[in-house]
Order: sequence, then structure tokens, then C-alpha cells
Amino acid sequence: MIRFDVLSLFPEMFAGVFEASIIKRAQESGHVEIVLHDIRAYASGKHRVTDDTPYGGGGGMIMKPEPIFNAVESILAVEIPNDGYRQLHQQGYPSIILLTPQGRLFKQAVARELTQQERLLLLCGRYEGVDERVRELLVTAEISIGDYVLSGGEIAAMVLIDAVTRLIPGVLGDEAATAKDSHSAGLLEYPHYTRPAEYRGRRVPDILLSGHHANLEAWRRQQSLARTWQRRPDLLDTAPLSEADRQYLDRLRAGEDPAV
Repeated sequence: MIRFDVLSLFPEMFAGVFEASIIKRAQESGHVEIVLHDIRAYASGKHRVTDDTPYGGGGGMIMKPEPIFNAVESILAVEIPNDGYRQLHQQGYPSIILLTPQGRLFKQAVARELTQQERLLLLCGRYEGVDERVRELLVTAEISIGDYVLSGGEIAAMVLIDAVTRLIPGVLGDEAATAKDSHSAGLLEYPHYTRPAEYRGRRVPDILLSGHHANLEAWRRQQSLARTWQRRPDLLDTAPLSEADRQYLDRLRAGEDPAV
């Protein structure tokens, strides 16, 4: 079971997202616990101010450090020492992940790494970002879901939680399903078909109706290779490829195979 503590200025954004489909079932079955925390609740003063103008000028607002530190200390029931959270993290306290465009690129391999942890605190950045002392003294990892800018880290947190949740054993009905997903094996997934066998003049490939398991698996592998070569050739640089895979790709490049 993994517990996700999500720290956000706009926790209402998560309404509905975690209340349906796989994530809902994962929570009901006890595989996942998701707790939302409103950072504003940990700000002091009548107006609960959580952001301020940047020193040195410039546009935008910066998330203040005090409410974030207060939130983490309250959630984990611990006092963060002046030299930072790192020592506590080494003692077994959970990772604190900042969702930011400057972070490590989130990939399937990163999602698998995160399934090994029992608890994760996800900090959703906003505005121009967080005070740098939050990064220096509190955050243990930074993750980005892509090379673009969103209004905040909330959607990124949703993506991370969804990707990690479906990898937890017992969440999906088919335990082998995640191994076949695009990017799980470093390649894009092969095409899928269902009934009817013919629709608008297009028939399902005969190999899928043959019942020949070995030939079917070979076809799926080749389709996966072909799609990756056509759409995301960069993935082939790091994908685990067999000699048969390499030979097939050579035929594709030479135009000797009509698979794509």
C-alpha cells in the first residue's frame, strides 16, 4: 500500500479525479491512500497569505516557505532541523517530491521506482515557483511530467499518482497488463482490435484470428517495433532489442517490410 499526501493551494482541483475508475477501486481495496492538504490552512495571519513578491523584482509571485514547512511538520509530526530534512529522510521519513518543470523527467521507469516507497509527499508548485529554501531544505526529489509549463503542479501530481497506482500489484485485474503498455518495455504498444471482425470495410488482421500463439506474439513484437520506429525512433536507442529485433528494424529501414 502506498499513501500519497498531496500539498496544494487548490486541493479542490482533485475533486472527481480520484473518485472514479482504477484509482477509486485502488483506494477502496486498500492498495492506495490519497490525502489532500490545503497549504493555506498552515499559513499564519487572518488572511492566510501563502505567496509574496520576489526579492530583486520581477513578475509573478513566489510561494512562501513558512506555510509549506508548517504543513510538512504537521503532516509528519516532526520538527525539521535547521540543516534541513535530508537527515530525517535518511532515517526513513518519506520522500518529498516537488512537481516542477525543472525536475527529473517522469517516465515509466520512474513510476516503477516510486512503487517501492510506502509513502510520498507531493508538493504542487504554483505561480513562479516556491521559495528556493524549500528546495534546499525540504524537497528530496523534483519531477517534471514534460517540457512544457502548466499553471501548477496539481495536474502533474494527478499524472504521477495515476501512473504509480496502476503499477501496484493487485490494482489491475491482469497483473501482466502493465508489462505490455507503451513505454514499459521501452517500445510503443502494438495495435489492438475487438469485435466486430470487419467494420467499415476494414478487417481485423488474420493473424489475430489464427489462434497460433507463437506467431501472434511475433506479430505483436514486430508491430511494436514498427510503431516505435515510425513514431518514436528515439526510444530505439535505449530499448532492449534482440538480434531478431535488430534484423527486423533493418528490413524496415530498407523498405523491405510493409508493416508500417
